[in-house]
Amino acid sequence: MRKLRFFFVAVALVICAPQSSDAGPASSSGIDLKAMDTTVSPCQNFYQYACAAWRRNNPIPPDQSRWGRFDQLLENNLVIEREILEKAASAGAARVAIEQQIGDFYAACMDEPAIEAKGIQPIAQILMEIDALASNEDLAKETVRLHDAGVRTFFNFNVRPDAKNAREEIATIDQGGIGLPDRDYYLKTDAKSVELRKQYEEHIRAMLGLLAKNEGASEADTGGKAHAVMTLETALAKASMDRVARRNPDNTYHKMTVGELALLTPDFNWKQYMSTVGIPHVESLNVAAPDFVKALNTTLRDTSLTDIKAYLTWQVLLHKADYLPHAFEAEDFHFFEHILRGTEAMAPRWKRCAHRADRALGEALGQEFVKVAFSGASKEKALALVGQIEAEMRKDIESADWMTPATKQQAFAKLRAVTNKIGYPEKWRDYSSVRIARDDYFGNNLRAQEFEIRRNFNKIGKPVDKSEWTMTPPTVNAYYAAPMNNINFPAGILQSPFYSVKAAEAVNYGGIGAVIGHELTHGFDDSGRRFDGDGNLRDWWTAADAKAFESRADCIAGEYGNFSPTPGVKLNGKLTLGENAADNGGVRLAYMALIDSLAGHVLERTDGFTPPQQFFLGYAQIWCQNTTEQDARSRAITDPHSPGEFRVNGVLQNMPEFREAFSCKVGEPMVAASPCRVW
Repeated sequence: MRKLRFFFVAVALVICAPQSSDAGPASSSGIDLKAMDTTVSPCQNFYQYACAAWRRNNPIPPDQSRWGRFDQLLENNLVIEREILEKAASAGAARVAIEQQIGDFYAACMDEPAIEAKGIQPIAQILMEIDALASNEDLAKETVRLHDAGVRTFFNFNVRPDAKNAREEIATIDQGGIGLPDRDYYLKTDAKSVELRKQYEEHIRAMLGLLAKNEGASEADTGGKAHAVMTLETALAKASMDRVARRNPDNTYHKMTVGELALLTPDFNWKQYMSTVGIPHVESLNVAAPDFVKALNTTLRDTSLTDIKAYLTWQVLLHKADYLPHAFEAEDFHFFEHILRGTEAMAPRWKRCAHRADRALGEALGQEFVKVAFSGASKEKALALVGQIEAEMRKDIESADWMTPATKQQAFAKLRAVTNKIGYPEKWRDYSSVRIARDDYFGNNLRAQEFEIRRNFNKIGKPVDKSEWTMTPPTVNAYYAAPMNNINFPAGILQSPFYSVKAAEAVNYGGIGAVIGHELTHGFDDSGRRFDGDGNLRDWWTAADAKAFESRADCIAGEYGNFSPTPGVKLNGKLTLGENAADNGGVRLAYMALIDSLAGHVLERTDGFTPPQQFFLGYAQIWCQNTTEQDARSRAITDPHSPGEFRVNGVLQNMPEFREAFSCKVGEPMVAASPCRVW
């Protein structure tokens, strides 16, 4: 869902895998034999060898911009969620509280006639408050009102663990306030970027025109307002820190008093904002991007109140289009999904409503999901594999001839402190205070957002709750959280073929084993290595070891920076460094665990493949996918993850174990001339 781009989610794997009706024949090993194209040499292009037939037979559906095996699993999970939601919506008076909430939320979302009948009435009060602004001095109070409603204007304000005191939560001010996915969309000068900005400005004009039409007002000045919005957002983008710089957590930690913050932006009343936003009194907070906050003052000073009102109105439409009549939602889709991503058609209403229920009441819906979709065997296997992968990581650190003993001891201490969460929370979130009405779709979303905002604000000054999840149980993903030093695997990803009781162990190691290894490696990637075992931002590396790490990391960055996902576009090797390092390290750790588990066993072939070959095929087939050109271009700017092809070939060409498994020769494409390795 596009709106989710605004939320911070630690370091996520963003991989998922299939089981779909067209997933190929049953095989003894669990490998999808029909996905493969054996006319391609595995030493020439292993991704094509493992996935080419699947890619030919699985074109991108109209309601998707990228279609891979992980998307198939997501679709399967959505079907389960739909069954849960429809049952809850029709269960009547006998429903328990959770069923009432998720059922009525879904029913209200599905009731399109009621949404159409209300028109723009749900946002009328918000718009009136914007229109009533008398001067820039009122901006602080109005920003609070908009932030409380989930409209993130000008900047982001939330509560996060204090990076240098990870036991405590701290208020954080960060850059934000733009509508396009990244600052670079506003600043790049190539022809496609220039054209996209024109299309974005036209989209703003169209949305403001729809609003004027619904208000019975003139649409004559919508073009001027759209241009004013674009000008203001461009100023915010220019002041924003780029994604590569933000990968270094030292760049986003600047603890200040409220008074010091106020000096950065004297034309914005920060003390008033802090006193009305609804948080306990704070003496200090983290200003993640001081240069942005300072530049905000110039932007506000140079922008007329009329243009600021146009920007605030647009931001309301940007954040609330999903909950308004179809014309708004369709125009929102047209730009953000069709133009930006290449998606041909809007997803069916039930899919959108299931996604939104998961977003608004994720742990309520998640409770019901795990009852029907989560296997205890998956959790047990994941826990067992975590122990094995951690043991391999210890061996890897021990054998690292580029690390001194002092740094190794610190690394061992961090590794021992890693904790893990499997499946779902130990304690479910309590949504009993959130009123969900069957006839108030917009209000349901607003109240759910307000609940989440208040829940976040209430953490200020309190101990960090390391049992909290930032992903819901049905999510097809996994993540490492540096401030908590834990790895997390929602129930949604712990399914076949990541783990299947019917698959060969080698395939399972290539699936869930690689996932675990990936997340564990994040604790020691270019960003994660800067945090210690307690989750504190602290330099525990000797200068020589840090230099050696950077040299090895630079090799990975340079290697992936030469990969091209679509003609004329190359990956940003520094942006994708952490994920690429985690892929390389994670697959190697999982492979080491497999080999140790096979010690003393005869390596028999299954489906014609040895266990090492099964491992690499199992890993590669997770990544079978097709992507629109627009989506590939967008992800090259914003996504720290490489496309599937390079998450396979980029990793395996660095591994002598792969070369040995498939008898590849030096000089062939799948054998890197100068292999890169961090872990």
